[in-house]
Amino acid sequence: MQSVQTPIIPVVGEWIAQHPGTISLGQGIVHYSPPQLVRDATIQAISDDNRVDRYGLVRGLSEFLEAVAKKVEVDNGFRITEHNRVICTSGSNMGFLNAVLAIGDVGDEIILLSPYYFNHEMAIDLAGCRPINVPTTQEYQIDLNKLREAIGPRTRAIVTVSPNNPTGAVYPASDLKAVNELCRSNNIYHIHDEAYEYFIYGDEKHLSVASIPDSTEHTISLFTLSKAYGMAGWRCGYMVVPSHLETDIKKIQDTNLVCPPIISQIAATAALNVGSEWCRERIRNFSAVRNLVIEELSSLGDACYIPRPDGAFYALLQLDCTVEDLKIVETLIRDYGVAVMPGTAFGVLQGCWIRIAYGALDQATVAEGIGRLKRGLTHLLTSN
Repeated sequence: MQSVQTPIIPVVGEWIAQHPGTISLGQGIVHYSPPQLVRDATIQAISDDNRVDRYGLVRGLSEFLEAVAKKVEVDNGFRITEHNRVICTSGSNMGFLNAVLAIGDVGDEIILLSPYYFNHEMAIDLAGCRPINVPTTQEYQIDLNKLREAIGPRTRAIVTVSPNNPTGAVYPASDLKAVNELCRSNNIYHIHDEAYEYFIYGDEKHLSVASIPDSTEHTISLFTLSKAYGMAGWRCGYMVVPSHLETDIKKIQDTNLVCPPIISQIAATAALNVGSEWCRERIRNFSAVRNLVIEELSSLGDACYIPRPDGAFYALLQLDCTVEDLKIVETLIRDYGVAVMPGTAFGVLQGCWIRIAYGALDQATVAEGIGRLKRGLTHLLTSN
């Protein structure tokens, strides 16, 4: 396991614990709680639904699968038919690992767009496959030419995350369609992570690649309730996969999990039945927070470049600095009381980069955190 990177969030978490009062712009969660109906449904299930004490089907509860089928038709523009399947997972991280184990053998290659979500690289390494990192442009957009060049005889999939973690970039529909066609024509899979599907602030619209005609056989779509519904601790998500992968994924999930927790599925079903407009109402305020982040940090000038994040709740800063990014993170926590994540965790090996996450705090607390970050970076960049 030496090739698998050490998770960075516990490392930063230890530093935060050692410095009480630190404002965390590190971990990617939202500041609001789930709909009240989630708690009501959970309390009722604990009281009178003995299914919560038993094993369930590996794919998930029928009412959860039905709620997902309705949701993807309304929100994502595709239907569940005999050609695809919904499988409930304990968050979309499990969905991603399920997918890699189902489609890859030891030594096979999975293409990631760099900067990438670190858990994706870790899952590929754990499966014995090889992550192939294809750099995006300076604005964190897909470079289709580099992507084509990276496809080899052992390539099994291309992974896209849009809106993106860690960059906040939103990929244009035309680029996602081009990636999906590239996968179809090369007989590989397109794994598309839609964890931040509702978190979009610019003009670009979210595209679920499973809605592209004739994409079902080579498209794996990953979703979660952790972000939009504020249910990170409930660990409930789902994947939509081609029917021909269902048996293999069920074998994998049965081995690792047996079944998704019943109580979490009941809670998630209640959330899905509330509907996505509930999420959108809470996400609307994120645009103002994003604008505050960009405005404040842009005043640092050329020493801090921020490609505009049009989605999710992240910004990945490119710093004109020779200090190691992990050292900058430690200094910011120790001396300025603000936590961020180092770019090296996301596959950025050249230069100095840090990721900030602004979803976990309300606007006033984010403003204080960004103020601390700005003071810290001003000192670090001028003394570099």
